[in-house]
Amino acid sequence: MITKKISVFIIIILTAFTSYSQEKFTLSGTIKDSKNNETLIGVTIYFPALKIGTITNEYGFYSVTVPRGEHQIEISYIGYQSIEQTIVLNKNTKTIFLLNESGEELQEVIITENKGKINIKSPEMSVNKLSISAIKKMPVVLGEVDVLKSILLLPGVTNVGEGASGFNVRGGGADQNLILLDEATIFNSSHVFGFFSVFNPDAIKDLKLYKGGIPARFGGRASSVLEIYQKDGNSKNFHINGGIGLISSRLLLEGPIVKDKGSFLIGGRTSYAHLFLKLSEDNKDNAAYFYDLNTKLSYKLNDNNSLYLSGYFGRDVFSLNKSFTNIYGNSTLNLRWNHLYSSKLFSNLSLIYSDYYYGLDLDYVGFKWDSGIKNYNLKYDFKNYISEKFKLNYGLNGIYYDFNPGTIKPSSKISGINPEQLDKKYAFEQSIYLDAENQISKKITLAYGLRYSLFYRLGASTVNYYENNNPVVFDPNTEIYEKGEPVSTKYFGKNQVIKDYNNLEPRFSVSYQLNDDQAIKASYNRMAQYLQLVSNTSSPTPLDVWMPSDNYIKPQIADQAALGYFRNIKDGEYSLETEAFYKEIQNRLDYIDGADLIANNAIEQVILNGQMRAYGLEIMFKKNTGKFNGWISYTLSKSEQQTPGRTPEETGINNGKWYSSPYDKTHNLAITSAYNLNEKWSFGANFALQSGQPVSYPNSQYEYLGITVPSYGLRNKNRLPAYHHLDISATLTPSKNKGRNWKGEWVFSIYNLYNRSNAASINFRQNTDTGVNEAVQLSIFGIVPAVSYNFKF
Repeated sequence: MITKKISVFIIIILTAFTSYSQEKFTLSGTIKDSKNNETLIGVTIYFPALKIGTITNEYGFYSVTVPRGEHQIEISYIGYQSIEQTIVLNKNTKTIFLLNESGEELQEVIITENKGKINIKSPEMSVNKLSISAIKKMPVVLGEVDVLKSILLLPGVTNVGEGASGFNVRGGGADQNLILLDEATIFNSSHVFGFFSVFNPDAIKDLKLYKGGIPARFGGRASSVLEIYQKDGNSKNFHINGGIGLISSRLLLEGPIVKDKGSFLIGGRTSYAHLFLKLSEDNKDNAAYFYDLNTKLSYKLNDNNSLYLSGYFGRDVFSLNKSFTNIYGNSTLNLRWNHLYSSKLFSNLSLIYSDYYYGLDLDYVGFKWDSGIKNYNLKYDFKNYISEKFKLNYGLNGIYYDFNPGTIKPSSKISGINPEQLDKKYAFEQSIYLDAENQISKKITLAYGLRYSLFYRLGASTVNYYENNNPVVFDPNTEIYEKGEPVSTKYFGKNQVIKDYNNLEPRFSVSYQLNDDQAIKASYNRMAQYLQLVSNTSSPTPLDVWMPSDNYIKPQIADQAALGYFRNIKDGEYSLETEAFYKEIQNRLDYIDGADLIANNAIEQVILNGQMRAYGLEIMFKKNTGKFNGWISYTLSKSEQQTPGRTPEETGINNGKWYSSPYDKTHNLAITSAYNLNEKWSFGANFALQSGQPVSYPNSQYEYLGITVPSYGLRNKNRLPAYHHLDISATLTPSKNKGRNWKGEWVFSIYNLYNRSNAASINFRQNTDTGVNEAVQLSIFGIVPAVSYNFKF
């Protein structure tokens, strides 16, 4: 009996000792820039002996749980000096780490550090990040630093042509990209019809593009997510920085409201090229310019609570002799509350307003046109750091949409235009999601999640009903699709449900480590897109109208799978990323020939539901360190659409066969490089080469009443010539910057160095003098030299 008791006592002691030896504590806190207290996103916190680590989230917060004891910790971030120190954990500990920017005098040390390693262990794939400092060094057209143009140098990302707005990811349309600025949706990402982006680079802190393997917290678009965060503002000192270019300038002010607790940021840009037009008598009443404003207020209430209020306002103005005036732009406002429930549970509550407005004043016709889309978004997100091997993200989201397809008003009392309001449309989208990241073993890490989304098309609105529920009728004799005539209508009152949809959107990705420097990754995600951009142009235009899914316009459902091989070479000096992907999209809109989309109150009469697919191979090789660095990216891909007939007698679009989508670029090569010669001079160069955009050329002609009319064949059977250009830049940092509060730099750039005439379009016409048919190429840019001056103090 005594022996038995002793045995039990020994077991209890051993159990207690084992529990104590495995006791773990959590190290948490934020990581900031030492100069301005700006929180840093994506900083790596790593325990080398334990091979355990994490990264900071979108608000600079981190949490990692490790065994009790003394540990060596490494903290690293691109552009900053790394921290290596010993910490002792015998209780849960909150620590704020401050990182110093890499100074010029430390250049020789910096180039030996491993700043560009791929995170082999993380299951994250199909994601690209760009630092703002790297973007600012890239040569760009007209000397204006451009966030969107920089992502065109990434694999799998293209646009439809020079001067075109938006971007295309893995063969998808520009409307299939979810663009977020401080969590608020941006519906039109371009200024001046695509020449500039709406993002002021001085106000931007972080940029991340998800092309696949998209986390469950994102939804509502079928192709990609571009997530951009603004700076919080300097809570230590007041600073001004900006830039002066040939056609635009920018200025940003930031400083403390309460030192080390609260800060403000306000930044503005404007272009002034239209002022030069007024020097000409013929153009003195013409105008084409943009302006925008970025604002942000940040305040730390205490260690567990912070408030943020951020906003954006932008407008484009285009006017011809005061008879034609076009004004359009985005407005956003976001109020956020960060709350730390515990060292392992972080939350963010956001109340967001987003608005896209389009206005057109045709004085010579006598009417004004207003249209747009507004949304009101409430979201609550949680990040739960359960253990060093298991993390959970979960939350919910509700968005109310207000669509105005068009309001027509007379512009004067003598106008013959009658006021008309196209049917406004309303919708409510809600979702709930759960994401998990789980390290199964030393070699295998999983990320998996599920998003459940619901969409309600709401009144007040009148809905048309058609015979056999077909708003588009096919004439078998002429083989032409025509508008159907409604057989009845029904009015739905305010907030009455007209049509509802719901979808389960699973997400999954896995990383298998072959060794410390190599991994194979795979991912799958499903996305549901309930908003449709009604446009028959290959590039979005300001006049394009967003519509909600309803009885006839079904939500797009995208399924994408990817498989990749990732490798760090020479301890991270070089890196290689390769991915193969396949994507299918259901219910992609297509249009009947001659579709009239403007001021159409029955848009369902000119559209058909088709499908889309894209597949390809992406390769990216990077040199991450040294005075000379950059990357080469190449994508081989195919993007196709198909709209078969609804019955055996219907021809569908393009005889029901697959045809190249407007976003199909078989080959896409981009090379970007930077060279730091010394403290005074640095250089950059970009080369881009893409297959020509698919187009439809006429294959015959006929005469009607003495007029020659071209006849077109199958859709997108032809292509424009290949698109390519080489750009270079040089940055001069004067030596006198050292030790001065005022610091400036000159940026000299040449866009399209060898003056390539890239075709934006090719039009066919009959020469009025000779009567011979001819093709006329439109090119927007030749060689464009530019100079800009950037400053800060």
